[in-house]
Amino acid sequence: MLAVVGAMGAGQIVGAATPDDLAFFEKKIRPLLIERCYECHSEGQKIKAGLRLDTPHGWREGGDSGPAVVPGKADQSILIRAVRANDIEFEAMPPKTALSPEEVALLTEWVQRGAPAPDAAPVAAHARPKQVGLTIEEGRTFWAFVPPRPPTVPAAGKNAWPRTEIDRFIAAKWDAKSLRPTADADRPTLLRRATFDLIGLPPTPEQIEAFVRDTRPDAFARVIDELLASPHYGERWGRHWLDVARFAESSGGGRTLLFKDAWRFRDYVIEAFNRDVPFDTFIREQIAGDLLPASSPEQRRRQLNATAFLALGPTNYEEQNKGALRMDIVDEQIDTIGKGFLGMTIGCARCHDHKFDPVPTKDYYALAGILRSTRTLANYTDNVARWVETSLPVDDEAGRLVEAHDAKVKALEKTIAALKASTKSNAKGAPAQAAAEGVAEPLAGIVLDESQAKVVGEWRRSSYGKTYFGDGYVEDRNEGKGAKTVTFTPAIPRSGRYEVRLAYTANANRASNVPVTILHADGERTLTIDQREEPPIGGRMRSLGQYQFEKDGAGYVLISNEGTAGHVVVDTLQLIPVEELVASVAAAGKSAPGAMAKAPPAAAELKRLEAELKKLVAAAPARPQTMSVAEDAAEIGDTEIRVRGNVRTLGAKVPRGFLQVAMTGPAPQFSTQESGRRELADWIASPSNPLTARVIVNRVWSWLIGPGLVRTVDNFGTTGETPSHPELLDHLALRFVADGWSIKRLVREIMLSRTYQLATATDADVRTIDPDNRLFARAERRRLDAEQIRDAVLWTSGKLNLELGGPNITGPNGASASTLPVSAEYTYVFTDTRRSVYTPAFRNKRLDLFEVFDFADANAPFGKRNVSTVAPQALFLMNHPFVIEQAALAAERTLSRAGLDDAARIDHAYRVTLGRPPAARERDLALQFLASAAGSDPGTATRHEAWAQLYQSIFACIDFRYLN
Repeated sequence: MLAVVGAMGAGQIVGAATPDDLAFFEKKIRPLLIERCYECHSEGQKIKAGLRLDTPHGWREGGDSGPAVVPGKADQSILIRAVRANDIEFEAMPPKTALSPEEVALLTEWVQRGAPAPDAAPVAAHARPKQVGLTIEEGRTFWAFVPPRPPTVPAAGKNAWPRTEIDRFIAAKWDAKSLRPTADADRPTLLRRATFDLIGLPPTPEQIEAFVRDTRPDAFARVIDELLASPHYGERWGRHWLDVARFAESSGGGRTLLFKDAWRFRDYVIEAFNRDVPFDTFIREQIAGDLLPASSPEQRRRQLNATAFLALGPTNYEEQNKGALRMDIVDEQIDTIGKGFLGMTIGCARCHDHKFDPVPTKDYYALAGILRSTRTLANYTDNVARWVETSLPVDDEAGRLVEAHDAKVKALEKTIAALKASTKSNAKGAPAQAAAEGVAEPLAGIVLDESQAKVVGEWRRSSYGKTYFGDGYVEDRNEGKGAKTVTFTPAIPRSGRYEVRLAYTANANRASNVPVTILHADGERTLTIDQREEPPIGGRMRSLGQYQFEKDGAGYVLISNEGTAGHVVVDTLQLIPVEELVASVAAAGKSAPGAMAKAPPAAAELKRLEAELKKLVAAAPARPQTMSVAEDAAEIGDTEIRVRGNVRTLGAKVPRGFLQVAMTGPAPQFSTQESGRRELADWIASPSNPLTARVIVNRVWSWLIGPGLVRTVDNFGTTGETPSHPELLDHLALRFVADGWSIKRLVREIMLSRTYQLATATDADVRTIDPDNRLFARAERRRLDAEQIRDAVLWTSGKLNLELGGPNITGPNGASASTLPVSAEYTYVFTDTRRSVYTPAFRNKRLDLFEVFDFADANAPFGKRNVSTVAPQALFLMNHPFVIEQAALAAERTLSRAGLDDAARIDHAYRVTLGRPPAARERDLALQFLASAAGSDPGTATRHEAWAQLYQSIFACIDFRYLN
């Protein structure tokens, strides 16, 4: 039996653990220790080998064999050597069931991180763990949960420096520190900064020259407006959000799968930033787009594409414990929503009340109920699960083609149905007398017995009537009306139209209005059937109609007893591809010998029409699909607490809801027909939510300025930093909401401030007074991120492809992602030259340049990337074939410019690559290098090579990869 969690969490932090380290421990390591180790190594149990693993003190001191963990040294840690189960010196642990490779990897990563955990001394048996986190009432007084209040804008007074209200808030803190700002940035520097910030590309020499000459007071505002209107703005700023959305085009982990339609979400994000979609709408579309009304097919497509936000997480689709897989997906979604929109580490409350923030476990499961009521997997039965794929609506010419094709299909189906009706009338009744009890007759298509369905409520198994399939059927006892359902979830092997049939045994005591709901690719339909009437197909089955189903897509048939009077019966479900209906009719006729023989002309005509229908269906226009989520009609409702995070140990059921500490007004009322995602999105996007506007405003500030007003941009909780300028943060948050949640307006306001336009150069006094630049008296010198570096290199060489949007994963022969093998990620060769936002974003394999220059980890939401300075970065720019190739192409472009001498070409090379002319020393060295190369061999190839090496040296210089 698992022991109760010990006293971890009641004290100081081990070593120099970061908030991310602690979140990793709480989310990944503590649940693993509880489930796999505490039975033998925790308080309240018979401690084996003298080792306790329920406190940091326990694993540091160790047991009979010494310290179990050596922080930072996994190979020297007894714990890791034991769980690896390949060390002859130590018995494999746990002794009964070895840890999975993924679990061993998690423990190894934890130890390598330094074994971070909230520290605590051991406590006596049965002692109550000390409360460390804030209570709900205490939390409501913490700055992040207090709704923003309009601050008083500081007066400019005698200080002529401020130009905007932002500047007044910033300058107000300087006097107390006797701090004076740096000078304004010069015009070339300012334009280069703004252009990289807004579109991710360098300005052209002509643009720099025009801006330097433009003396109009609003010259910089004009530049900003032009850049905000560029389609490349969405590519740059959409990439920021893709980091937050942990965007990737493969699942990672286990058998990684390609997300062939993930590009649609990427394009949705880019378009949303270009269109300046209000951020509250942006939130709603990503969380509940499939539930929102739409006025056009175009809007509906955007909304469906947006819901991929919930489906793009790192998922081990091979997980065989489908219950654990579902809760892992929910946990990942909660973590992403929490950090991405709210700046909160909600995921830490999966196993226990949050150790630091006012987030009790029941708040976690209140959110989990909403997301468990949402279908993220196509089904819960496949060995390797799949995500939900939804057909997108089409319009214009494509729509007309689809409509015309569907009309032909429906007309032909109607003709076939009429012909079949006459055949059925001849056979009706005969099978009922001829059928033997319990015969499992062969049926065409997809067949599911009621024993393979999900049953909710108490149904009685019966075999009365002798017209059933298999071992019998189930009936609802004519009790518990509205509380009982049977849900069939067929696995669809290929896309197409299917006739859906339901088997039941008719009787006078049956219900005459049994509701049946069919979820198919084109929507949802509910109909009622009279089970007192004998089923018309062979006396056993009734057709529920023909519907489009997509391969591995979401789809189900749900039979309910709601509103019925009389017994409700459920037997077998059959889905027959329309092209196989002839075989189905023949199978039905087996129970009535001679039935088909009575109408041979009709049978021949039916066969001909079925063949025609098969060809018509095969020629159907392609229906675009997207990754998405859907309502899980069979699962909508509240969910139970999983005690200590264990999916098999259920506690009390928790009503669906939100974070109590950030709520105002009455608790929400949730429909029994919807998951609650619509209400969740409304709460997050509400102006009264104290977190949402602050979090996104802070992100925008950090994307433009460098440090955030709150430097821990993904953590507004008690372990994060407090704002350096809380009044300015509230001022911007309230203005942002008042301006219609417009990101472009916010960006423009920040960039027009003098604070944004400061120079990076500074004297020693400024750095001494404010070394971390918390008071923003100077601009930060920032390294270009991975995409900016790659795009700038390609832009300089003239090879940057500026094509917008669309699919981006192709094989060696131009095959698309939909036809590539599962293993394509590991063998993928990156050859594209499009903007880096379109470079395939796999989880297990990245472009080399991305790996070196700190591309965001796609396994978690990141509002701010790590920025390292390591030797491989310089080595990459000096030695990598990509850089060498692009330097040669840039040299070729420069040498092709007629009428220039070497000095003029050098000047051009520096202006194109660095946005400035070379310094006198740089020009002299370049001329000497070129002259030396020409002197050794005046051949053209050597001259070209010399210029290629010159470009490569410029790419490798620090001014290329850093932005002043």
